[in-house]
Amino acid sequence: MKRQDAWELLNEYTKKPNLIKHMLAVEAAMRAYARRFEKDEEKWGIVGLLHDFDYERYPDISPDGHPNAGACVLRERGWPEEIVRAVLSHATEVTGVERETLMEKTLYAVDDLTGLIVAVALVRPSKDIRDVRVKSVKKKWKDKRFAAGAHREMIEEGAQMIGVELWEHVGVVLEAMQGIAEELGLDGYLAQQV
Repeated sequence: MKRQDAWELLNEYTKKPNLIKHMLAVEAAMRAYARRFEKDEEKWGIVGLLHDFDYERYPDISPDGHPNAGACVLRERGWPEEIVRAVLSHATEVTGVERETLMEKTLYAVDDLTGLIVAVALVRPSKDIRDVRVKSVKKKWKDKRFAAGAHREMIEEGAQMIGVELWEHVGVVLEAMQGIAEELGLDGYLAQQV
């Protein structure tokens, strides 16, 4: 299975642009960590791209919803069990699949962090992620009301799981996302529309 296969499946199930952008951000972060850990960048990227592909159709995070419903689709379509398992592991609370591999732990570590970084970029006057610095994220981190949906304790736990200091972790994910600023719609274009 190739990235193009994952991209086609994602677009079959997901129409909301922001959800697609989230999966692109997680893909970029996963690829960055695959390079860092000298792992299979294509596989790690695919896991990032597919981890929420079913969420729009099955938004209920439950035994019958996301990501269990998506795992059934992946299996039906012949995706490797390693990828299915990684997708299931990012929601252990409903799947019962514990995060064991470095790939699974990394997916958990980057998932919520990408959302926090997007929120930080969007409150900048430029709306350009390339203007965001780690210190910008650190400043917003302290305000628990800011991007409250980005669970900071999960981000911290994830960084510990993969053995990377929290603010270094933020830097790795931020840099990965900056590399795809245009795809994320965070290249300053939004500021020009106001």
